Amino acid sequence: MRASELRSAWTNFFVERGHTAVPSSSLIPTHPSAPMFTNSGMMQFVPYFLGEEPVPFDPRRATSVQRCVRAGGKHNDLDAIGRSLRHLSFFEMLGNFSFGDYFKAEAIPWAWEMVTEVLGIDGDRVWVTVHESDDEAEDIWADAVGVPRDRIQRLGKDNFWEMGETGPCGPSSELFFDFGPEWGPDGGPANPAAEERYVEFYNNVFPQYFRRADGSLTDLENRGIDVGAGLERILGVLAGSPSLYVADSLATLVDEAQGVTGHRLGESDLGDIALRLLADHTRTMTFLIADGVIPSNEDRGYVLRRIIRRAIRFAYLLDVETPVCPPLVERCIDVMGDDYPEIVNGRDLVLGIVSREEDRFRQTLRTGSQTLDTELDKLDEGGTLPGAVAFQLHDTYGFPLEVTQEVAELRGFGVDRPGFEAAMTEQRERAKAGRKGGGAASEDAMAEYQRILAEHGPTVFTGREEESTTATIVAIVGDDLFLDRTPFYAESGGQVGDTGQIQTDSGVVEVLDTTYALPGLHRHRFQIIEGEVAVGQTALAGIDAERRAAIRRNHTGTHILHWALRQVLGDHVKQQGSLVAPDRLRFDFSHFEALTDEEIAAIEDLANQEILSNAPVRHYETSKEEAERLGAIAFFGDKYGERVRVLEAGLHSVELCGGTHVSALGDIGPMKIVSEGSIGSNLRRIEAVTGTGPIDRLRAEERLLGRAAELVGVNADELVEGIEKRLAELKDLRDELRAVKQQAAAGQAGTLAAEAVDGVVVARRDGVARDELRDLAIAVREQPGIRGVVLGGAPEGGGVAIVAAVTPDSGLHASDLIADAAKRVKGGTGKNAELAMAGGRDPSALDEALDLVRAALAAA
Repeated sequence: MRASELRSAWTNFFVERGHTAVPSSSLIPTHPSAPMFTNSGMMQFVPYFLGEEPVPFDPRRATSVQRCVRAGGKHNDLDAIGRSLRHLSFFEMLGNFSFGDYFKAEAIPWAWEMVTEVLGIDGDRVWVTVHESDDEAEDIWADAVGVPRDRIQRLGKDNFWEMGETGPCGPSSELFFDFGPEWGPDGGPANPAAEERYVEFYNNVFPQYFRRADGSLTDLENRGIDVGAGLERILGVLAGSPSLYVADSLATLVDEAQGVTGHRLGESDLGDIALRLLADHTRTMTFLIADGVIPSNEDRGYVLRRIIRRAIRFAYLLDVETPVCPPLVERCIDVMGDDYPEIVNGRDLVLGIVSREEDRFRQTLRTGSQTLDTELDKLDEGGTLPGAVAFQLHDTYGFPLEVTQEVAELRGFGVDRPGFEAAMTEQRERAKAGRKGGGAASEDAMAEYQRILAEHGPTVFTGREEESTTATIVAIVGDDLFLDRTPFYAESGGQVGDTGQIQTDSGVVEVLDTTYALPGLHRHRFQIIEGEVAVGQTALAGIDAERRAAIRRNHTGTHILHWALRQVLGDHVKQQGSLVAPDRLRFDFSHFEALTDEEIAAIEDLANQEILSNAPVRHYETSKEEAERLGAIAFFGDKYGERVRVLEAGLHSVELCGGTHVSALGDIGPMKIVSEGSIGSNLRRIEAVTGTGPIDRLRAEERLLGRAAELVGVNADELVEGIEKRLAELKDLRDELRAVKQQAAAGQAGTLAAEAVDGVVVARRDGVARDELRDLAIAVREQPGIRGVVLGGAPEGGGVAIVAAVTPDSGLHASDLIADAAKRVKGGTGKNAELAMAGGRDPSALDEALDLVRAALAAA
């Protein structure tokens, strides 16, 4: 039996018995007591069960096929999806309901008739459970229906339904199908070890009591019936399988997932989990969006975003580079649209939202996955990922904690959730403090951005062909302005966003930055210059053309630099990050050692030779297959779709890039590398300037050299000789000063030696530099009759300095002598027997520290 046939069979059966067929309600429940999502068939009928509204049906009974989601709060099956054959986040619940009309005597026989006669399920393989107090239900099953009493089992709280701590409640009676000994031991549903064998598929709830605040039960005036039968579970029973994925809509979506991913069931455990999860989550995202839920970072929107991202994440784990959600959603609508026309009507909305969410999250995965894998590689077997790392993935890359936990679990690791929560709390406090001063739009604007995108579509980017365009203002959210079309490049791929102006008949605004509010939706951060602007106005949007030209030079220059690096250092060089700004370019790359001056010069020379060739630059869109044939390098380490933008920068550099670029290499101007250094293990960073940048830098250096020559008192071309002369003079002066200080120390040494007790001097000298204090201690040690000296002081630079010097035959150990003293001043000391120095942070404790030394000497 197919799902559509089962829906019809159920509805027709109960309509023939006086029930009103009620359409499925939305997945967003409205009753104040309701959970986050509609998770049962009775949800839309709660006001009737509670007596809050009059029952509109005559007779007072109804039947429905209700779409349900369990993916958040108390009823959350998300973690089991894909791993279990019996858990779904989206499912359909067949129901029949009585609101003070019929009761157990009618409901129980109808249940048996529906199961055995209409559906043809073998009654000999059906077991019944009732509540331990419900003699009435057991007697009806045994005497009126004829179920053997040895297949009727009494259970406790599992067979008692409650709406909440107070309110309607009552016993329930469930039907279980026995899939046979190959699925587990016997003993019926009461045997916990047999849950894989005996699967519940039909639940009769009998609301007959009202629970008061004190816990007591009273009889309801209008006893009710609330039946819930799982559509997917019944289809599984009819197919002879406990797997819910044999239901035709799910089986079709699993098959579609196989086609989309290129993986088949049975290839691997991960593949099987992923294929089932994709099928399940496709239905959930399709119906939630069609019912008005928009992905966001809060409440229902957060759960939806998590569901979409989990689906994408598992596809990503299977190395699927092409979008998976849109084709799966299309198939879901085709399969289920006849029975649920709302998803057909919402097709464009659903497809638009899931496509944008997938595009956006794949960007997140590209950055976050590499970091997470690297961190997990550092852990010992069975280890725990630090909460700080999980938070960094969340805060820096937008990597959800659930995804981090999921990936870690698949690799056999845990995640320090308390550590993550602590970091999250701290971040929230910082964000709260930051919002007091204004700034970027908060996450609360996310739903509004989604609405703008859904209503107006993605922003048309015209900035490759023109520097200004006529557009319409479609929305203003805080300090963000949205146009239907724009020449402003939104920050991405390392290239900063454009600035400029937007003018209307009534006002002018300055665009301070351009970014993506959502993938495909340009956000223009603005401030008013004059007048005012409003949604719906026609506007002239123009970029800062001079700034854009500088950015273009640096961006194309980055590609030439990348090529030159690979030529000089080797093909192992891979781009690891970049910044393309109007004043400079920054390029991060993989390399195992610092670049030599000769290598930097060779890279510069090669890049400038290529630029001077003035070869044309071609920037065009083509298929991924054609780009691969051309040998294009994935410049930012991304995975791309079937259509890509290729940049041919001259004759040698062919890379994928979506930024803006010059039309000929000569437009870049000279390139000058200004710095090179390490940013991590096997990662290097180069900064360079192009265009007028090298000239500006040259002029600045000329001014600096001129000023230096003036200070030294020579001409600029004699600067080196002048500096060498001054350095020699400075060395002579320092030598003279040191000699004077040594003489002074020798004079103080005699004075201090006279204070010795048992051949040991312990004294304080403030305002003396650390090196001078050490020299003084050594001078005292050399005095006749001295076997050790400890000097402490508060240098002018702050902190504490303590030095100990002892003779080889003193019987003393220099480090041990001042170890406790160093701790008292909140510092530490090295390990040396004859000469030891210690530092500390608390000068106020210095006298106490020296007293500790004296006490130790007295006790020795």
